[in-house]
Amino acid sequence: MPDENKTSRTLLWIVIGGGIFCLFVLVVFAVVYVTLHASERGSLGSAFGDKIAVVDLEGVILSPSTVVGELKRYADDDAIKAIILHVNSPGGGVAASEEIYREVKRIRDDKRKRIVASIETVGASGAYYVSSASNKIYADQGSIVGSIGVISEWVNYEDLLKWAKLKQITMKAGEFKDTGNPARELSPAEKEYLQSLIDNMHTQFIRAVADGRHMKMDDVRTVANGKVWTGQQALAMKMIDQVSDFEGAVKDTAKAVGIRGEPTLVRPERDRKTLLDLIFGDASQWLPSPEKLLEDHVGFYYLWR
Repeated sequence: MPDENKTSRTLLWIVIGGGIFCLFVLVVFAVVYVTLHASERGSLGSAFGDKIAVVDLEGVILSPSTVVGELKRYADDDAIKAIILHVNSPGGGVAASEEIYREVKRIRDDKRKRIVASIETVGASGAYYVSSASNKIYADQGSIVGSIGVISEWVNYEDLLKWAKLKQITMKAGEFKDTGNPARELSPAEKEYLQSLIDNMHTQFIRAVADGRHMKMDDVRTVANGKVWTGQQALAMKMIDQVSDFEGAVKDTAKAVGIRGEPTLVRPERDRKTLLDLIFGDASQWLPSPEKLLEDHVGFYYLWR
């Protein structure tokens, strides 16, 4: 009987100890989460009204929803005195770039809230399109800027089908319905049709930059040849307003909106890591990303290749 009591007490202490340990682990995770959550969103308890929001425009632009949503939220927040679009992107989809551009322009012109672009490594094509709608563009001396142009490309595998003795069958209604079919060459009429679309989009790009930068369209046309330039070159060409790194852009923006001292930077909450990510590392590199899907997708892009 005494042995049974001793065993029961031992099991009880094991259960209690295990519970305390699990509770401790949960508390640690909660503290870490709250700390990171607070640092990403900014300090809500101090420096009220002395906040600058930072929205990242990174990678290939295929969907505008995330960036536009973040911009709208900060535009409607009276505690946010300015927004910095932190740019590191080669551009992307025509329509997606245009939608973000329109939101940036709306914040600048309709909301009358200062919004600037700080180009890090790359701010090209669609990313420059977006940046041109801001109040001011900053870029490092070695940043890649420009690439005002449109591109559409795909792989033609007609010869491969012939070699493999395969035949693709396409049924259509409308002469241009399967324009861009990779199983055959483009007809002269189709080439003319696609080029007309590309030329029209190019003109839209030029007009948007001219409107956003308050320039004449003819002046923009002189640099709208698809070339990129360094930040230093872009300054001389009036494609950017100031050579500066991100910290310099923050200080200059704070001064422009009357913030004294160090402003509080507010950033959107980042995507949460899953338990599998924590255990095995970030597995996103093994999953199909929008950039990888783009390689096989036929479309029109404001994209620096």
